[in-house]
Amino acid sequence: MKESTPEIHKKDAKKSFSFALITISTSRYEKYGNPASPDDAEDLSGKVMKELIEAAGNRVSFYRLVPDEKDSLLASFFAALDSPADIVITSGGTGLAPKDLTIESIDPLFEKEIPGFGELFRYKSLEEIGTSVILTRASAGVIKGKAVFCLPGSPNAVKLALSKIIIPEAGHIVRHVRE
Repeated sequence: MKESTPEIHKKDAKKSFSFALITISTSRYEKYGNPASPDDAEDLSGKVMKELIEAAGNRVSFYRLVPDEKDSLLASFFAALDSPADIVITSGGTGLAPKDLTIESIDPLFEKEIPGFGELFRYKSLEEIGTSVILTRASAGVIKGKAVFCLPGSPNAVKLALSKIIIPEAGHIVRHVRE
């Protein structure tokens, strides 16, 4: 049987990537400040992301914990874009509360949007959280030759996004972003 175009692209893509992780949580930031890793901040979502990324043969080259404040978020985000990371992932601040500013801060910076990510994430989340999925504003795009994913802050959400979508498609996405 002949291989499909996505299979060909995945086969020829790089297999190991560097990730930048940013966790957005005012309460954790107030308690832990600027920890070196998710393990140092009781950052369960950050820890899940790091473990999944490393278990797949990738590495985390950048980690920040920031409060739900636009200036702090953007400062860390721009630092992540300037890092050697191939992929930037934020976790938290994607809800509907007034303090949730991740989407409003990052989405306007996208040079290209990846709307299929949010659609697929919500579809896959439906089995786990039911109709509450309508509250999920997960998004993705491309900025400065890097894939960017904005995820909800729950450990289950980041596990789903990374294990079922981001890690399996990383090579394919990065290849196209850098063409």
